[in-house]
Amino acid sequence: MSTEQITSSVLVAAGTVVALAALLSALARRIGQPPVIGQVLAGIALGPSVLGRFPGDPSSALVPDEALPFLGVLGQVALVLFMFSVGCELDTSLLRHQGRAVTTVSVAALAVPMAAGVALGRLVLGTDLAPKGIPDGWAFPLYLAVALSITAMPVLASIIRDRGLAGTVPGTVATAAAALTDVVGWLLLAGVVALAGSGGRSPAVVLGLLACYLLAMLAVTRPVLRRTSAIRGTLRDGPLVAVALLSGWATNALGLHAVFGAFLAGLLMPRRRDGSPDPELVSWADRAGSLLLPVFFITTGWSVDIGGLGATDLLLLLALLVVAVAAKLGGCTLAARLGGGSWRQSAVIGALMNTRGLTELIALNVGKQAGLLDGRWYALLVIVAVVTTAMTGPLLSWLRRDGDDTAGRPAPVVAAASGAGSGS
Repeated sequence: MSTEQITSSVLVAAGTVVALAALLSALARRIGQPPVIGQVLAGIALGPSVLGRFPGDPSSALVPDEALPFLGVLGQVALVLFMFSVGCELDTSLLRHQGRAVTTVSVAALAVPMAAGVALGRLVLGTDLAPKGIPDGWAFPLYLAVALSITAMPVLASIIRDRGLAGTVPGTVATAAAALTDVVGWLLLAGVVALAGSGGRSPAVVLGLLACYLLAMLAVTRPVLRRTSAIRGTLRDGPLVAVALLSGWATNALGLHAVFGAFLAGLLMPRRRDGSPDPELVSWADRAGSLLLPVFFITTGWSVDIGGLGATDLLLLLALLVVAVAAKLGGCTLAARLGGGSWRQSAVIGALMNTRGLTELIALNVGKQAGLLDGRWYALLVIVAVVTTAMTGPLLSWLRRDGDDTAGRPAPVVAAASGAGSGS
């Protein structure tokens, strides 16, 4: 294909998926689902699972093989900007004002799913159920552990806002716990990718280079950004995009994924004195990160072939769903209860923390590129991400079915912490 033909194919495919994602996002909202559900379904519908099964394979006509790599690059740039916005939006002030409840839920949100993921990963390793071509050792079990422990912070925040849970005990605790697990989870995922020997370097070399990168970001980049922000009052779009893209390039050059650098760059953005993010910066980063994000779902959908799953795969999917829900929802519910919350409040927190959404899809994309997942496992875990996100809304409606407001009664941040059994 000529350059003009490839450009035309990319524009048609990108325009189509953005339009379809917007339509299905609106439909998802109307039925009480987060927009990410509609966006994921748009990507899957345009891929081999749905459109590709029609006569003549319309999916290949829509996006020729020659154009797919270019869309993949465009999707990766969108991911970098999105993860930068996720880092920018993390409100570290919540972590300062919350007490025992947040700590207990955060530990459970990481420890219980990770233990379950390691056990399941070790169980299937060496059998026909294991992903094809993965490295031996602990890399896959540890990756599965981290993947099952992820909470989608942006989707969770959207659900909390849409359901009127902002400022309530469950909403505040879940938001703070998700913020903490997000940071720890992405750092752990970077370590697992390094352990897998991504990029041909030894894990020790990758981790050493990563430590040097973090030191440079903390000692040089962050002070410069703070000084610039103090002088001008805010940061301009150009420097922000440059920091996000170059930080993503740095971690990608280390043999890790570019999303790690973008996320860490967002975390290092100048904040208010109390640790809360700058509203102007958050607004800009959110728009920039979400603008082309639906393009990411093209490559996601093309990698998911649900029709190719057999009976054994469906049993494995059921096992993954049971482990994922029991470990995350069950573990966080019990932890919140031990933190002093009522059973209803605790169950709401567990349901919120079980939301995986887009963040899980990004982690799966990282695992696939690192050679830790094959096509079958990628498809199965994408379904797990969709199902666990889609079940959050109905679960919240069921838990608040009696009109009881104990799960949604507004409360100040400090009161939320003490109401959940913590001291400020």
